[in-house]
Amino acid sequence: METHVQEFFKHDDYFIDEKVAFLKFTNAYKVYNNAGDLIGAIKETMPAGLKILSIFLNKSLFPFKLDILNSEEKVLATIKRGWTFFMSKISVTDSGGNTIAIIRQQFKFFKPTFHIVQHDETPIASITGDWKAWNFSIVDHGSNQIGTITKKWNGILKEAFTTADKYIVSINPGVVEDVKKIAVVATAITIDMVLKESK
Repeated sequence: METHVQEFFKHDDYFIDEKVAFLKFTNAYKVYNNAGDLIGAIKETMPAGLKILSIFLNKSLFPFKLDILNSEEKVLATIKRGWTFFMSKISVTDSGGNTIAIIRQQFKFFKPTFHIVQHDETPIASITGDWKAWNFSIVDHGSNQIGTITKKWNGILKEAFTTADKYIVSINPGVVEDVKKIAVVATAITIDMVLKESK
């Protein structure tokens, strides 16, 4: 992996804080490490035509594109979805635009599940949990827990967060830093946006 990609994905804890803007059409988040340092951002890009349509149509049907950026505004990974009318199929690409994973969504009441597979359908991991309580478990293809997503702060970095939509993604330190970790982290740190636009 490139140096700037390695630097971002070497972390085990990601603190996600949504940037709230008046009359916003797109979503944006700041990403901090466990020391409270800003290490990157998540930004949605939307064509002008879709912004206009979003005034009249349900945005959950729309395609979306989320870029994960480092602190120098370099794109590290991208999550994309096309037009959808039921369960989403979402792709994860690396900084070169190569597909490294596909996210397949299942939704049962308040317990959404996202299966992350490689482009050849080899399983990587799954994210499942309670949307209402915002408590998710990340497990590998062997059903071993490798991480969590939660909004339970316990006072950690409380001063760094100023908005309502914020959460922590924690990945076990033993998870190998490769394209699979990129896919898992990319999916986990964008979970709020993916759920908002895929429900």
